Amino acid sequence: MTLFFPDLNVWLALSDDGHEHCRDAWNWMNGLPADARLVFSRYTQIGLLRLFVTPSVMGSAALTLSKAWNVYDRWLEDPRVEFYPEPRNVDDVFRRVTHPFAAQKASKAVGDCWLLAYSMEINATLVTFDRALYELARKQGHSAVIPS
Repeated sequence: MTLFFPDLNVWLALSDDGHEHCRDAWNWMNGLPADARLVFSRYTQIGLLRLFVTPSVMGSAALTLSKAWNVYDRWLEDPRVEFYPEPRNVDDVFRRVTHPFAAQKASKAVGDCWLLAYSMEINATLVTFDRALYELARKQGHSAVIPS
């Protein structure tokens, strides 16, 4: 089984037909091998729910929280999608990948480092449209892809 850990921008693109990267995300997903699994974490679950209900992100297509949960639940009905709990030792990896940012005020880096640490700890390929996150993963020697 091959694990992929999509970033929030990928989950949103897969979930919203109007997203600018929707086609790229679906082309990538449809090209995965049969044994591929996409993983949600608590972080990506909460983040996706938050994005769905935020008018500044979704515009007039913003959902109620109940409808956002329905979208998430549909994802979990897909046999290719699973929820993984937080790995026991992820904090050690998280601290290590945040180290290059230790002397900076780097709020975006905190979330990116968490996504990378989680991905590394479950041995999944990180999937993102964010080039900075992609490069961070590559610098850490971790597998990452940008859907296309």
